[in-house]
Amino acid sequence: MATSANTTKVHILDKEYLIACPPEEQQALQQSAQHLDNQMRAIRSSGKVHGLERIAVMAALNITHEFIKKDQAHSSSQGTALRLATKIDDFLKDIS
Repeated sequence: MATSANTTKVHILDKEYLIACPPEEQQALQQSAQHLDNQMRAIRSSGKVHGLERIAVMAALNITHEFIKKDQAHSSSQGTALRLATKIDDFLKDIS
């Protein structure tokens, strides 16, 4: 059953945004907004990127890069776990 969305306030670079969000996702939304705010502040404070749009794009690229690296590491770990499980299964078949 679909949950109705509530309006949630988030603050990013001293601006307030109202976002429609289901109640059970509000904490995750707040955490996401805080992470984005931290990334954007770090980029802005470096002084190398100017303009809100450019800062937002750089933050999006950085966050996406972090996500892809973690996803690849997770996939690699899953592959390793699957290979180990197969070896254990083969070993158990051999000793049975």
